[in-house]
Amino acid sequence: MIDILFAEDEVKMGKIVRDVLISRGFNVRYCWDGQYAWDSFFLNKPDIIVTDIMMPRMDGFTLASKIREVDRAIPIIFLTARTAEEDVLKGFDMGGNDYLRKPFNIDELIARINALNRFRNDYNPTDCITIGKYELNPKNHQLKYGDDPIELSFRESELLKRLYERRNTVIARKEILFEFWNGNQNAGRSMDVFICRLRKHLKKDPKVQIFNVRNVGYKLVIRD
Repeated sequence: MIDILFAEDEVKMGKIVRDVLISRGFNVRYCWDGQYAWDSFFLNKPDIIVTDIMMPRMDGFTLASKIREVDRAIPIIFLTARTAEEDVLKGFDMGGNDYLRKPFNIDELIARINALNRFRNDYNPTDCITIGKYELNPKNHQLKYGDDPIELSFRESELLKRLYERRNTVIARKEILFEFWNGNQNAGRSMDVFICRLRKHLKKDPKVQIFNVRNVGYKLVIRD
């Protein structure tokens, strides 16, 4: 059974979502503000966190950032009424794994919870991976160039790991969207931003490059 920490300051809606999730077999701790959610996080560690962004006492971005200081692996889903792409990308910057725009379909939320939980259970970090002059540690999501560490988000780390595993071959955009964005075709711009960030992280070694194959996908190339 999946334990969910659910933070939402609209109490009426929050209780409805909580009750539906419980009826579908989830354990749910409902918190009506960010500070309460932060305090509750330590009482009994959940399997996944679903949080609104705009909340009193502590917003969802701050909550996610604080959680990421102590746990870099637990999945976090943002619920947001905001439509600006900058806000969505900020959510990923703060350590979010996924997001849903309000109003949302409860079945879609459940599908995303189950997908992230499966992804986490299947996740089996390997030893450090050598990528040109870089070293990727999939366990702590850290990329190192010599003694210079670069802290990656969970999604950045997993995406780079996948590109490395399929190096010198093209991974289709739709395949990346399916695996890392639950098939959300509207997340294409977010995916491009993540690829851009990985390119910047890897720019110190010109022999390591991520190529964009127009209208197809991306390919990681490591030259000898």
